[in-house]
Amino acid sequence: MPGEIRRHRGRIPDKSVLRPAVVWHAGAMASRAGTVAQPQDLVDLTALLDAYYDVSPDLSDPGQRVAFGTSGHRGSSLKASFNEPHIVAITQAIVEYRAGQGITGPLYMAKDTHALSEPAQNSALEVLAANGVNVLIDARHGYTPTPALSHAILTHNNNSPAGAPQADGIVVTPSHNPPGDGGFKYNPPHGGPADTDATGWIANRANELLENGLRGVKRIPVADALAADTTGKFDFLSSYVDDLPSVLDLNAIREAGVRIGADPMGGASVDYWGEIGERHHLNLTVVNPTVDPQWAFMTLDWDEKIRMDCSSPSAMASLINRMADSGSGKAAYDVATGNDADADRHGIVTPDGGLMNPNHYLAVAIDYLYRHRTGWNPESVIGKTLVSSSIIDRVAESLGRKLVEVPVGFKWFVPGLLSGEGAFGGEESAGASFNKMDGSVWTTDKDGILLALLASEITAVTGKSPSQLYKGLTDQFGDPVYARIDAAATREQKAALGKLSPSDVTATDLAGETITAKLTEAPGNGASIGGLKVVTENAWFAARPSGTEDVYKIYAESFKGADHLKQVQAEAKALVDGVIS
Repeated sequence: MPGEIRRHRGRIPDKSVLRPAVVWHAGAMASRAGTVAQPQDLVDLTALLDAYYDVSPDLSDPGQRVAFGTSGHRGSSLKASFNEPHIVAITQAIVEYRAGQGITGPLYMAKDTHALSEPAQNSALEVLAANGVNVLIDARHGYTPTPALSHAILTHNNNSPAGAPQADGIVVTPSHNPPGDGGFKYNPPHGGPADTDATGWIANRANELLENGLRGVKRIPVADALAADTTGKFDFLSSYVDDLPSVLDLNAIREAGVRIGADPMGGASVDYWGEIGERHHLNLTVVNPTVDPQWAFMTLDWDEKIRMDCSSPSAMASLINRMADSGSGKAAYDVATGNDADADRHGIVTPDGGLMNPNHYLAVAIDYLYRHRTGWNPESVIGKTLVSSSIIDRVAESLGRKLVEVPVGFKWFVPGLLSGEGAFGGEESAGASFNKMDGSVWTTDKDGILLALLASEITAVTGKSPSQLYKGLTDQFGDPVYARIDAAATREQKAALGKLSPSDVTATDLAGETITAKLTEAPGNGASIGGLKVVTENAWFAARPSGTEDVYKIYAESFKGADHLKQVQAEAKALVDGVIS
């Protein structure tokens, strides 16, 4: 029966395979934010892993069905939203999808360090092997960052002759989500996140399989799957790390002796950072190599939850403190960096500025890259999400480059990165990637390792920290204040927000300035933004419904200071509430 607890089938995973060991939110900070997690904060691994195998979803509950967001299907086994039935159904759906699309090359599969990732990968392998799919898993039996998987797919496809079978991939990760969560993403042959046509088909087919009691799902035991002729090994780490000189000026970093502190934050980049330092002879220290599926070493995020958000000052408190207190009277590192669990996001800490706001670093990275990458297409545009800072707009104008503003979701940057016509794509949530020195594609998924290393290149080449360079940009373009807040909304109100048209907004002014644009479609590609953006000369706000909570999110920015930002936020909430109520 749906929702029942089934008895163990003797297939609880061997826990010995698990190695022992923000958003700039405007809400009130919880009292323990930034302090080390306590025993009561830690997930019960036995209950989590048992539930993965023993709990069946209640398909009458929308929260227990398969649903792909911008980053795949996510959930928790303890909430009956990420359990073995979900994974085998999704995997069978992917098998059928790729067959329908004529994708017959190898499927690369990666996993991160979340406790649910190993059992989910095993479940997926059972299905893939039973269906005769050629699968490549990590040759080192380790963890694989999302960008390393994207790089592997693209390398295979770009190095194959015309007409050869194309590769695709699966990443088992919920990204920066808490330790009790799991995630499952599909990357088609272009190497980036699948678009809604693909994920919609896969989710619908997976739910159909669940409703039919998993009839139609082919499986073999995991031991047989691992031993199958169709299951092979791939050295993700060497493929990625050895190719870094094609995308970064590592010589400049090495010659300048930049002191790098890299914190994997218990995630999939843990082995990569050490190898990067050794293979490329960099002055690099892996700050914390611990892998612990409970993340007991983490400092709590703003809401007192364990969350591996490398853009959050609370979650990054340990690294920030380590940078400030080296015991020698000077900063411990010239650049310190953090990555989330699958290393698709970056956090940059500098001696003079602490943890950089992701928007600030994006502006610096764009300004630096488009001035120094002479091998890029001179007509290459700059890609950003429409909730990223408008200082990027002003930087783009100063560079003489076209700015392409797209909805939230990295998938929108894939075509430009592949063709070289959009050599950089970045999101406000600390996710970005860019092309190789010669303008060819590096990854089409977010790459936190790449952006972290870029901070060291910038420091080496310019002699200034990224935060010092950002100060120079604000002197030139103004100093914006940016924040995100959440506002309560019913499911019906969220649906209404997602269906707004510009004509629904009758206001003509916002915080004392004339409204110059009312957007429900992204100006860069005409795609729906699933909400509303309102723009004035010196400010803007964007409102989008949350996909997981009964709230909508208001992103806002002002070039006229914090008080003006508060006025923008208050009027934005009143405007949106008036339209959707």
